[in-house]
Amino acid sequence: MDGTGAPAPVVPPARREHEGRSGGAADVYLEVQRSAAFQEVRSRYRRFVVPGVAVFFTWYVGYVVTATTAPALMARPVAGAVNVAMLAGLGQFLTTFLFTWAYARHARLRRDRAALDLRWDTQELTRSVRGGER
Repeated sequence: MDGTGAPAPVVPPARREHEGRSGGAADVYLEVQRSAAFQEVRSRYRRFVVPGVAVFFTWYVGYVVTATTAPALMARPVAGAVNVAMLAGLGQFLTTFLFTWAYARHARLRRDRAALDLRWDTQELTRSVRGGER
């Protein structure tokens, strides 16, 4: 279950794709990297990070550009000594914390379990390549 109560999405195990293959540890890592499970974990990472960074970077650059090109707007008082620039600056901090929280939540609910399974499968595969027991 994920944090919303819905079933967590399933990532296929990497081990199934490597059964019966032989080679060195480097080959195991390359095979795991090419596996559908690894690609799914990477895809989930990119689907969250790329739009998040784009939105956050746009917000940051917008703040800087507005501060340099429209100082009168930024100096406009809102309440007492508080002006638009102070509220926007506090908004930068707030969005940083929100983005960090959202990233940690997304990683915990959508990627960590699948990444740990991949790590476990990779360790078992490299152990079998080195002659250890499975």
